Amino acid sequence: MAVVIRLQRTGKTKQAYYRLVAIEKTRGPHGRPLEVIGSYNPRGDKPADKVQLKRERFDHWVKVGAKASQTVESLVKLAAKAEAPKAAAAPAK
Repeated sequence: MAVVIRLQRTGKTKQAYYRLVAIEKTRGPHGRPLEVIGSYNPRGDKPADKVQLKRERFDHWVKVGAKASQTVESLVKLAAKAEAPKAAAAPAK
């Protein structure tokens, strides 16, 4: 079973909304995913509004051999940039 991490389009016509899913490679674009690990809203204003990602689940799937698409890789980098200011603003204990 080859698993890939890719985008799955949802939403209405001309109002795209995507899920980041771990899915078997042979399943179609609307097939049932193994797990939904995030979402992407291209109409969001800020990077934090655009990408929501369960980072620990993404790392788990990559660790067990799932391959992420190029688009998903770029969205993960965008999510990391959005999380960086939050981590810097948090007070150190």
